[in-house]
Amino acid sequence: MLMRPARDKIVDRLGRARDLLFGRAARSSAALGRFLDLRIEGVIPAWIVVIMLAAIAKVVTAPNPPSSFAVAAMMSLPFLALAAAPVLGYRLAAGAFPRGRIADQPAIRLARYGSWRKAPRAQFERAFMAGPAGFLVSLLAGILLNVPVRTLEFLAVVPAINPADPGWAHVLVLAMGTDVVLLNFAYAVCFVMALRSNPLFPRALVATWLLDLAMQLAIARVMGASGLPAGLVDPLHSFLWGNCQKVLISAALWLPYLILSRQVNLLFRHRVRL
Repeated sequence: MLMRPARDKIVDRLGRARDLLFGRAARSSAALGRFLDLRIEGVIPAWIVVIMLAAIAKVVTAPNPPSSFAVAAMMSLPFLALAAAPVLGYRLAAGAFPRGRIADQPAIRLARYGSWRKAPRAQFERAFMAGPAGFLVSLLAGILLNVPVRTLEFLAVVPAINPADPGWAHVLVLAMGTDVVLLNFAYAVCFVMALRSNPLFPRALVATWLLDLAMQLAIARVMGASGLPAGLVDPLHSFLWGNCQKVLISAALWLPYLILSRQVNLLFRHRVRL
């Protein structure tokens, strides 16, 4: 059996090791948060170039190739909208929620679970100046990752459609293209709101999840009445159900965090536990 001085020394060393580990993790996550906030502009030109190259490849390899430059330009429009949507969402949100401005709290509180009190001004301002860190940065990365993942899924599943193609093909591209454009725009806005500690971020993210689910159900309904070939019905339903599952899993993982987290409540609701 260890003597008390030896046991206390081990406990002290373990405590210092724990503090060092968590301190490094916090610094790393804070550095990632600053990188996402300050460097995302440099990613935008590369994003546009990559999607434009993908659009050209999709048009060139289309099942029904274009007969003229005008037709090729028309076939590439859904992919160009795909490139523009997250950039537009990011730029509009960045203008609406400037860096360094503390926004007012909404008049009506929705997250009422728990016992809270208004945070001291100095404590909130320190957290605001430090910016996102810890699990919040993981959430930010996940929100941002939605954009390339959904875009790659669209590029993999949806071909470029020639004006001469059947009507159901045009409905498919319109429905799925609208879904990706709207959601890429919405997730980009949520990303900026989280980076800038805007109080409406949790509500905006929940609204985006609901929009995501609604879009999958709308696509299923629209395509059910479009004359979609029987061989494509099951793959489409599997794809849409997979999207619903991803949204439901994200909500199940992150909604409790958005309600209960001390950091979220301090940054976005300006309150601390009693």
